[in-house]
Amino acid sequence: MQRVFILIAVFFLYSTALAQQKDFYAKSIKAYQKNYVESHEVVPKKDKKYFRFYPADSKYNVSCHFERITDTVGFTMNTSANTLKFYYRYGQLDFMIDDKEYLLYVYQSKDLMQSEKYRNYLFVPFTDATTGDETYGSGRYLEFYIQDIQNNILQLDFNKAYNPYCAYSPDYKCPIPPKENFLTVAIRAGEMNFAKGH
Repeated sequence: MQRVFILIAVFFLYSTALAQQKDFYAKSIKAYQKNYVESHEVVPKKDKKYFRFYPADSKYNVSCHFERITDTVGFTMNTSANTLKFYYRYGQLDFMIDDKEYLLYVYQSKDLMQSEKYRNYLFVPFTDATTGDETYGSGRYLEFYIQDIQNNILQLDFNKAYNPYCAYSPDYKCPIPPKENFLTVAIRAGEMNFAKGH
């Protein structure tokens, strides 16, 4: 009988700790979103009420295996203004969502590599099964730095996925995610469609 009580107590403590962890994570994402909205450079204060986000969901905070790609040729990525931007494939991310494996390519901008501030900046534009419906029609972005990859592991949090500037104004030249970065899964995390047209 005592053993049963001990097991119940352990289960209760574990459940409580798990709930507290999820609550802390949700609050951290809320704080991240609030800062994102308040500090946004393109959307004026009067329109900030039109930002929309999915509720925080830790299943979209994925641990990825990173594989380096040595790309010395590079390629051009189309933009929303029908111009081209030059990128190199820096690596590939391999991760699981709902027990299914997915891949995304990581890119490095040729132009930004010349900047001391952004030479380690990496870029993951992507589309998924929500694109053009619940989320922006040209896809969303994630970003991080080379130093965020530790022992070929990267923590990629889709709850921090954001819209390109062209979602709010036609005055920007936003890279359009290549077809190789289309995810067949619906990523219901991060920023949704902006609720005001332009």
